[in-house]
Amino acid sequence: MAGSNGSSGQNDPAPLREGLENWEQGALKRALERGGERQPEFATTSTETRRLYTPLDTADLDYERELGYPGQYPYTRGVQETMYRGRLWTMRQYAGFGTARESNDRFKFLLGQGQTGLSVAFDLPTQIGLDSDDPNASAEIGQVGVAIDSLADMEAMFDGIPLDRVSTSMTINAPASVLVAMYMAVAEKQGVPTGDIMGTAQNDVLKEYVARGTYIYPPRPSLRLAADLITHCAKYAPKFNSISVSGYHIRDAGATAAQEIGFAFSNAIAYIEACQRSSVSVDEIAPRISWIFNTHNNFFEEIAKYRALRRMWARLLKERFEATDPNSWKLRTHIQTGGATLTAQQPENNIVRAAVQALASVLGGVQSIALSCYDEALAIPTEDAQRIALRTQQIIAHETGVTDTVDPFGGSYYVESLTNEIEHKAQEYIDRIEDMGGSVPAIESGYMQGEIQESAVAQQQAIEAGTRVVVGVNKFRSAEEPEPTIFRVNTEVAAAQIERLRRVRAERDGSKAEAALGRLRETARGEENLMPSILESVKAYATLGEICGILKAEWGDYRPPTVV
Repeated sequence: MAGSNGSSGQNDPAPLREGLENWEQGALKRALERGGERQPEFATTSTETRRLYTPLDTADLDYERELGYPGQYPYTRGVQETMYRGRLWTMRQYAGFGTARESNDRFKFLLGQGQTGLSVAFDLPTQIGLDSDDPNASAEIGQVGVAIDSLADMEAMFDGIPLDRVSTSMTINAPASVLVAMYMAVAEKQGVPTGDIMGTAQNDVLKEYVARGTYIYPPRPSLRLAADLITHCAKYAPKFNSISVSGYHIRDAGATAAQEIGFAFSNAIAYIEACQRSSVSVDEIAPRISWIFNTHNNFFEEIAKYRALRRMWARLLKERFEATDPNSWKLRTHIQTGGATLTAQQPENNIVRAAVQALASVLGGVQSIALSCYDEALAIPTEDAQRIALRTQQIIAHETGVTDTVDPFGGSYYVESLTNEIEHKAQEYIDRIEDMGGSVPAIESGYMQGEIQESAVAQQQAIEAGTRVVVGVNKFRSAEEPEPTIFRVNTEVAAAQIERLRRVRAERDGSKAEAALGRLRETARGEENLMPSILESVKAYATLGEICGILKAEWGDYRPPTVV
């Protein structure tokens, strides 16, 4: 392996090559003739896995350029010098359901269990900018997350939760600007300056077009809206991460690990360039760009992925965008364990899957973790499932010893080789998308969607053929399985939420709300930053659906291309 001076560290690789060849032609050949191997080939989602890795596979590794030291460029070995010896990752659990009051109770429960940050799930109508009394919302109110129609709901959701001391992550994209405006308004009502609020809004609408589907407007105005939130927060909320670029949903839609990095990075490039068009420098926004990635089951691939993406981001920001602030070079990421890896069959097995995925994430050096709970393939998680998920993180943190040294897999012949291979394949996707003109043209043409669909189909075919084993699904099935206990949302949620919304509209100053919405309409027609108008509308208790409806009337809605 390379020494710190960049040399190979191997005086003469010839004996190694000779020894490897002798082993292959001798002991290995005899072993294969006796019994062969379990399957004809082995691979991660992104690359072939060879039988053996040796110092020959890392002989060309330049330690200073490709690895370096923790807390130093290119951050392959971690973004902090001491990593978890200094402080552990932030432990979150994704939560939110029903009404704002119910979610407030769940948040306080999780904080009381030792969780160190909040992660908010919004219901589907909220995610696509619909009020709860919209006819298209009725079946989904409060079902997969909390229903937020107005500032009144946001006030109730964070009642008694000090926003200057609790960091909040919000998984919201197309209407992210509206929800962040509500969050800012709640903080103001608590007496917390906007500049002191902490947390993250996902605000990564581009990935919605290729992986998740909760978009509202066409890609180009949506990119403008996302950039307006980023640039506004850079000026007024410098502690708040105004975008969390998501590989998570890309991966759960069926992408490989390399596609997850390549497509997410391409989207991030589009956001940076959009902000630069507003005369905001890269060093003003890049330090507050956060990320969410998805950890699946291939243990070593996931460790290598997190090492590769840190190095790629550092080089991209320093070399392409000429960022000079070292904080711009550091990729800080939250991860959630793979939702798509959860099985409805034998759901208790998901506890093990999440534990393995979380362990890989820690060994890969991430900054924040939430586990997908074992019962989430069936419904939103119960309190017991969330407690187990949180305890899993705490056991990894305090009982395993994996936090005691930085980047413990650094120098592994296999992990270093795999890190390089994933980086190479991810960069190929980035280059291909750049040749198309960037993420927006690649989305409009259906390229990203087609690549993900092809990967997803191949993975499903492997499961159906049995060449990819999913324990409890296509192998090791039980004749009888007990009926699991699942969480059910109160069926009276919809009526209560609609009544609350009716009261808000009746009690607000209607003329003030209408005037604010009128100014928002005019701003949408021009090129000014939309956030001041959105904030004004929110504070006047204009509803989410009213605000998004104004923008939809000006920009239209989106019809995706057909992908075959």
